Amino acid sequence: MAETHSYSTALRWNQERKGVLSSQGLPDIEVATPPEFPKGHPGIWSPEHMFVAAAEICLMTTFLAIAEKSKLEFKEYSSQAVGTLEKTDVGYLITKILIKPQVVIREQSQADRALRIVEMAEKHCLISNSMKTEVSIAPEIIV
Repeated sequence: MAETHSYSTALRWNQERKGVLSSQGLPDIEVATPPEFPKGHPGIWSPEHMFVAAAEICLMTTFLAIAEKSKLEFKEYSSQAVGTLEKTDVGYLITKILIKPQVVIREQSQADRALRIVEMAEKHCLISNSMKTEVSIAPEIIV
């Protein structure tokens, strides 16, 4: 794998506080100001949602890579994440993200190993490591 990669996006405003996010070869995503802000729009992806999702997706993909390399057999992976937006001295910031991954395994004997792999994924998640936001996990391993 190369040492440097680039990821390009393009954004086009279309009306009100809405736009369309695109990247070559990917489906377009409608984006907008979230409804909590003046003139925001419900039901549309916001930068805040995408920021939280970026950390959550990275944890999953890092887990999948480490689990594959470690030959961990699991039945399911799912997660939920919550980002907390707070007004601070420097303005509004997402100050913390809590990700709750859930890994379903077949055998109790794999529980500690599955938990270690989730923790390794947290440690090596490049998106979370790139954020100044506090990102934490609360994993659950289910047999």
